[in-house]
Amino acid sequence: MSHSLFNLQPLLHLLLTACVLAVVPLSWIWLRNPRASTARRIQLLTLLTLFLTFDLVLFGAFTRLTDSGLGCPDWPGCYGFASPVGAHGEIAQAQAQMPSGPVTHTKAWIEMIHRYLAMTVGGLILTLAVFAWVRRLKGDSQTPVFWPSLTFLWVCVQGAFGALTVTMKLFPLIVSLHLMGGMTLLGLLMVQARRSALPKLSSDLRVGIALGLLLLSVQIFLGAWVSTNYAVLACDTVPLCQNALWPDMNFSQAFTLWRPLGMTGEGEVLSFQALTAMHVTHRCFAILLALYLVFLASRLWRLREQRRHAIGLLVVLLVQVLTGISNVVLGWPLLAAVMHTGGAAALCVILIGLLL
Repeated sequence: MSHSLFNLQPLLHLLLTACVLAVVPLSWIWLRNPRASTARRIQLLTLLTLFLTFDLVLFGAFTRLTDSGLGCPDWPGCYGFASPVGAHGEIAQAQAQMPSGPVTHTKAWIEMIHRYLAMTVGGLILTLAVFAWVRRLKGDSQTPVFWPSLTFLWVCVQGAFGALTVTMKLFPLIVSLHLMGGMTLLGLLMVQARRSALPKLSSDLRVGIALGLLLLSVQIFLGAWVSTNYAVLACDTVPLCQNALWPDMNFSQAFTLWRPLGMTGEGEVLSFQALTAMHVTHRCFAILLALYLVFLASRLWRLREQRRHAIGLLVVLLVQVLTGISNVVLGWPLLAAVMHTGGAAALCVILIGLLL
């Protein structure tokens, strides 16, 4: 069935849905804290938005890992409707033509729930930006407006990448950048949520943390690249890959960034050697990152007030190692794969929190 990739007909209904969904956490914050100051309520709302954004990153991974990214093959709605209920006939027809294809009733609901959650987060971020500007215009010079405004701008960029993910048919680079954008959004919200005063770290330790964050960012992109290209099972053993220390690989195909899913830049089918190169690169860089984070945790441990951060860093790193190994030896189980994305997000939050 032919359909338009962009169909703005349900946009008004979706915006109303986003408003209704965003009102729920807003009301919860205001009603639970009737005597709190406006500044305190905004801080609590920021923390709640950070938590929901973390959930959004996890649900985005769940959407990708269940092959639900094209569950509704148009944007922003589903076959021109605000929910899969209205698109029941179109979804049923697509599922009948290809029962195991990208469009099924379950996948459509997963995709639309992901969009509803994204719209809710967007609504909350807009609310934070509006509150910041209102307080500033009322003469409160202490209220920062730069970070809330930048966060709102970035969530709009994320929405555009979400649209491109669908309309460009899961183009690997777009999907990977969409995940990186989600991690960036977590960082921007963490900047606004962090208000407690911690002992100032030395400049060299801050540089070390910044380097760790940079290495983590590269590793997250490599992991996204492996996942979006379905290269996780190119190596099914640990520590060897295909029973070899250095299997046959094609790096030029593997890291040609601008190409459709499953194809080379020349339009040929992507080779298994390219998938192997993606996996091995991610695995090798993971070893480098793990060693560096252990070194960083050891430096934090020497500071009594930072020991809980050192423990948190090591615990999350251990979870990352275990879920990464289980993805290989257990055949990419859904729970482990989602936890692997969550662990990466948690490491981002920890390192950004330390920098602040």
